[in-house]
Amino acid sequence: MRNQRLSLVFLIVGAIGVIVLLVELGRMNYTYCQQNPGGNDFLVHWMGTRMLLKDGISPYSDQTATQIQIFAYGHPAQPGQHELRVAYPLYSVLLFIPFALIQDFTLARAIWMTLLEVSLILLAFFSIRLFQWKPNLIVLALIFLFSLVWYHAVRTIINGNAVVLVALGLLAAFLAIKNGQDEVAGFLFALTTIKPQLVVLVILFVLIWAANRRRWRLVSWFFGTMVILVAVSFLFLPDWIIQNIREILRYPGYNPPGTPGAAFSVWFPAMGNRLGWMLSGILIIFLLIEWFLAIRRKVEFPGFFWTAYLTLVASQWIGIQTDPGNFIILFPAIVLVFAMWEQRWKRAGTALTVLSLLILTIGIWVVFLSTVDYSYQPQQSPVLFFPLPLFLFITMYWTRWWAVRQPRAWFDELYARENFRK
Repeated sequence: MRNQRLSLVFLIVGAIGVIVLLVELGRMNYTYCQQNPGGNDFLVHWMGTRMLLKDGISPYSDQTATQIQIFAYGHPAQPGQHELRVAYPLYSVLLFIPFALIQDFTLARAIWMTLLEVSLILLAFFSIRLFQWKPNLIVLALIFLFSLVWYHAVRTIINGNAVVLVALGLLAAFLAIKNGQDEVAGFLFALTTIKPQLVVLVILFVLIWAANRRRWRLVSWFFGTMVILVAVSFLFLPDWIIQNIREILRYPGYNPPGTPGAAFSVWFPAMGNRLGWMLSGILIIFLLIEWFLAIRRKVEFPGFFWTAYLTLVASQWIGIQTDPGNFIILFPAIVLVFAMWEQRWKRAGTALTVLSLLILTIGIWVVFLSTVDYSYQPQQSPVLFFPLPLFLFITMYWTRWWAVRQPRAWFDELYARENFRK
């Protein structure tokens, strides 16, 4: 009885401590937002959702875009300025409604930043948990610190990019698959399609894999959730799909280079597009081979997860419009590599992990600061498309055999026999 009371006291004290920390973090974020205007990724969807809810105006309309631009720049976008238009599927407003109900943008942005920061910590925590990795306390602290201070995290927080929530949703879906909760996994995969260009290939791979394993609940829950999301969106705007497609096609025209081919074209105008198409072709071939091997050989979960995140890495270079600001979605792949290094090489793996954390933290910041273009706002160079995916391609293929061929080192036989081979 006494132990139960002590546990309850500790639980209450812990909950109060967490609440105090969140309030203080939110206060710090609010002060930052007051002193540093920005958060345009969040602004676009906050304003677009408010226009839809309050005035019934389409978030894809020119009127909405103009209001967003005036709020951000003080005037409609000039040539060379980002047009700040909504390009997410309409059902994404379900995510932004709680924040759109807050009239003060600074307060809404501060709360949103707090949510993203907490999500980054959770992303690190669940990435470690997914592989039952047990790093020492120093490495654990470095991982959590890295999750908040490396370039791709800081950029995401300052801009207010929802990609952190997409990354966390994907990771939660993979955890659900690992635990045999296919209904939850299908539901979560559907929710991640608020940024469809980031997840389309990995979801296609997962659906093919699930169909091959006859895990029809995952497939049915994914498509069932998608039908509900699309149908609910029709209640707001009957022609939203057409409007959304128009914005998607318009998107590359007012954004910095969004594919390696576009980046190559900046540096090599005569042959940049051809280089991009060559890279896309090579990656498609590699992905098809890896998908075939993963499905035919019925690899265990480490091999499946390795293939899924290799697909995500390849998606950044395969020719689908994206941005280095979205690379936070690759964070679990980094943890996967580190976990395999420590599993295989113990102390040497730990040393390699720490060295890589330093290189990724300092190196990418140095690349950004040495190539940033200061115009109406700091613009990252297209060169940021390459450091992280290149690092992951090299290290993931370096550890491929360990992930695909030795799964039993990662999970107990009971799980592998009873759950994964359903």
